[in-house]
Amino acid sequence: MELSLTAAELVFREEVRALLRTELKPEIIKLARNTTTSLGNHDAAMAWQAILHKRGWAGIAWPKAFGGPGWTSNQRYIFNSECEKFGAPNLIPLGLKMLAPVIFKYGTKAQQDYYLPKILSAEHYWCQGYSEPGSGSDLASLKTRAKKDGDHYIVNGTKLWTTHAQYANHIFCLVRTKADVKPQAGISFLLIDMATPGVTVEPIYTLAGDHEVNQVFFDNVKVPTANLVGPENEGWNVAKYLLEFERGGSAVATALQVEMATLKLLLRDLPHEHGLKKRAAETDIELLALSQMETDLQAQVAAGKNPGAASSLMKIKASALKQVISGLAMQAIANYSLPHNNRLRLDGRPTIGREADQAITARYLNERASSIFGGAREVQKNIIAKSVLGL
Repeated sequence: MELSLTAAELVFREEVRALLRTELKPEIIKLARNTTTSLGNHDAAMAWQAILHKRGWAGIAWPKAFGGPGWTSNQRYIFNSECEKFGAPNLIPLGLKMLAPVIFKYGTKAQQDYYLPKILSAEHYWCQGYSEPGSGSDLASLKTRAKKDGDHYIVNGTKLWTTHAQYANHIFCLVRTKADVKPQAGISFLLIDMATPGVTVEPIYTLAGDHEVNQVFFDNVKVPTANLVGPENEGWNVAKYLLEFERGGSAVATALQVEMATLKLLLRDLPHEHGLKKRAAETDIELLALSQMETDLQAQVAAGKNPGAASSLMKIKASALKQVISGLAMQAIANYSLPHNNRLRLDGRPTIGREADQAITARYLNERASSIFGGAREVQKNIIAKSVLGL
């Protein structure tokens, strides 16, 4: 079931489709289609953001006051859905969707004027410094320290699983600025230029063979106190706001329907009674239910209601279906899913089998983490248990 759209929203949808038909180049679609990582292809995303920026559409969830189009939740949903259908790359969310809302709410006027235009234009490419060794799910136990020294903080420590740090020229970080209080009370939110002496990035290669995440080290890194966002020692509230922002407008079900359509093409020559076809049909039914859930959720958001635990339900079900679909795709290409074929892909050598299937193995391996990143499945279940079941 599709969302009920007004006449003005239908006109807007045609405007989006016209842009996609004329501006979304085949080479960008190809890069996006072959991506195997959670954030997508960096080059494709940068090319697409440049196109959208010229039109004033790069910050799709930004208010007009800060340079965005000021779209409604339904407009964002329409835009994201059409982009998925046309094969457009996802914009990198780290600056546009995660940091920007924090600067809207907590940033000083000087921070807003300096950082926001550079996020829109992609002059500043951001990564997120939250997780540390031993401080992932228990983020409040983080140990990276920032000690005030005049008009600077001196930062020492390390961040782990830092996505796209190899591309980033800036990082937003949670750091400990006070130790003799409960863990959440002594944390601050800092903006750090990656070119600052003492910042080192070491790559981490995933099981899929991709370089998506990194470890970042800070060795006596001097950060101006002007780069503090929000009050000192109250960064935990800033961090929570970042994670809670942007609930409406996503099109997860649409993206999965595109993946399902690709899977059906892989299975089309199998007999109707084949086990893989039956499992795909069952998954397709579950996907229809997810689509209805997403439509209902979007209607609530558009009406100004808080979706509450529905967001957690969506996250659990969507990540599970992503893993099922990628697993079925692996089975569909049979021997061509061998890890050796993925090694050939990473080395830039010709792969065995169809070129269109070359990323399936890596995508399957990468999807194993989809039930962890963005809020682990267990964390989402705890949210549901508290808010729905009252446990």
